[in-house]
Amino acid sequence: MEKIVFLDSATIIADVRPPAFAHTWKSYPATTAEQVVARLQDATIAITNKVPLRRDSLEQLPKLKMVAISATGTDNVDIDYCRERGIVVSNIRNYSVHTVPEHVFMLLLALRRNLLAFRSDVRNGAWQKSAQFCLFTHPVYDLHGTTLGIIGRGAIGNAVGQIATAFGMKVLFAEHKNAAAVRPGYTAFDRVLCESDAITLHLPLKEQTRHLIGTDEFACMKPQALLINTARGGLVDEAALLEALRSGRIAGAGFDVLGKEPPTAGHPLLDLDMPNFIMTPHIAWSGRAAMQALADQLISNIEAFVAGTPDNRVA
Repeated sequence: MEKIVFLDSATIIADVRPPAFAHTWKSYPATTAEQVVARLQDATIAITNKVPLRRDSLEQLPKLKMVAISATGTDNVDIDYCRERGIVVSNIRNYSVHTVPEHVFMLLLALRRNLLAFRSDVRNGAWQKSAQFCLFTHPVYDLHGTTLGIIGRGAIGNAVGQIATAFGMKVLFAEHKNAAAVRPGYTAFDRVLCESDAITLHLPLKEQTRHLIGTDEFACMKPQALLINTARGGLVDEAALLEALRSGRIAGAGFDVLGKEPPTAGHPLLDLDMPNFIMTPHIAWSGRAAMQALADQLISNIEAFVAGTPDNRVA
């Protein structure tokens, strides 16, 4: 009988159906790194969303046969060790192809049309004191006719591109940074930085992508450009972002992620009170329909493993 342990079940708000095979199931709303080994001691299948499963812990779990990641990102699991041990790792794919792109465009529209600044004007009584029917206190820019640079061309990146096209935007998909050649359908990374009016990130966090956007990249961007990150916080050098916003090097940014989550009190980006910076608490993925699709796929991945035909396999 399989023994399944969900280490951080509070990360999913959905109806998680029981797997269709004999099993025991234990859920913990949250688990610290120090609790991992004790809680997984007898487990054959571990479910984790963000709880780290590193080599030092995995080495102490001889019964573990599968790690089911209840998310797309795999940077919290030691994939190399799992391959060495023969531990199957699966992740969730393509469940957020509607909810994340919608969040991207929420941020883009709010920033391009100065939503926060106008809301502040209304709250402060500026409209009520106006000599005419409207306010011209901040510029309003359309998305139509502008260029969107998309870094990362998976399911979400492609979905963002489709919506951008519907808005009348020109879409540039970025080639890998420092690539020797540019593939058909892609544009050189540096050219995307220089030509885009907005750039949105949709790629995993790996050593090769950590701080993909930093001081040099901000220097290449247009002064009126926006940067949107709904992928992983570590893709952007946060100190460089802070400087780019404060100095006016870029026009604004919309972020749903930070390098450390949850962030500690006093994080400079959380305390940044600027109408051209919007921070949301890692919720782009969390549309209710998307979370239910995630929960369904999670159980399907586990059932496929037990049936001997692992699906969405990472290792």
